[in-house]
Amino acid sequence: MFNILLPTDFSENSKNAIRYALEFFKGKASTFYLLNVQKTSEYVTADVLSAPLESSVYDAVMADNKATIDHIIADYEAAYKNEPYHFKGIVDFDTLPEAISQTVSSHNIDLVVMGSNGATGSKEAFFGSNTLKVIRQVDFPLLIVPEGYTYQKPDSVLFSVHPGDAPEKEKLQLLFKLMEVQHQPQIHILNIDDDPLADTDETENPDLNAIFKNREHTYHHITGIPTPVAINAFVQLVKPSLHTMFVKKEGFLERFIFGSETSEISYGTRVPLLVLHQ
Repeated sequence: MFNILLPTDFSENSKNAIRYALEFFKGKASTFYLLNVQKTSEYVTADVLSAPLESSVYDAVMADNKATIDHIIADYEAAYKNEPYHFKGIVDFDTLPEAISQTVSSHNIDLVVMGSNGATGSKEAFFGSNTLKVIRQVDFPLLIVPEGYTYQKPDSVLFSVHPGDAPEKEKLQLLFKLMEVQHQPQIHILNIDDDPLADTDETENPDLNAIFKNREHTYHHITGIPTPVAINAFVQLVKPSLHTMFVKKEGFLERFIFGSETSEISYGTRVPLLVLHQ
């Protein structure tokens, strides 16, 4: 049984991420929590003025969003009536990261799935400012679906790391569970050392080999190339349907998006990205 949290602002991008999740978990008993978050800046005067006197301001602001969530859920229940799915709607009045954190805790969530778009006119547009806030502020597995991406069954998965990264096997259990859902696709481990003086003859990482023992995988080592360039090239060459990486508060995430401190290259994820936290 999976409990999946689906934040939505009712945009097409967020609906696309929801469709991806519903296709991904087909055949698996799952409960999907659709979460809509209302911010203080989004108060609509007409909603407040039209509310009955006995209603609170909170009720007035949230009523339309709850109705919209219920309508969307009804559509998904009809479209996926033959799947072992359950749907629940949640509306909250908070910041997005805080609302996600609270929902994760109170509903025993396994995974958060959301779209990548959200910002314009900046490097953050590659993920969206809201998505980056969730990555940085919510210490929980997050699957990011690129804008307009259509579900494809993951036949291969890219797992990218940097030298010195030592992911714990326990923190990869979610990835392994998701791979079981998709009938164990091949995993490509990509070790990226963007130091131009790095040793190009590095052998396989024994710790990673031990973690992925008895799972079909390949090991690749790239040196002297900025992280976003290395990942972009590898994705185009191998064509994985899912990319997984660990992030710290700072470090790999920044290098992944922006490259080195002197690089102007930014990378927008071409395939769904599973972000795990060390």
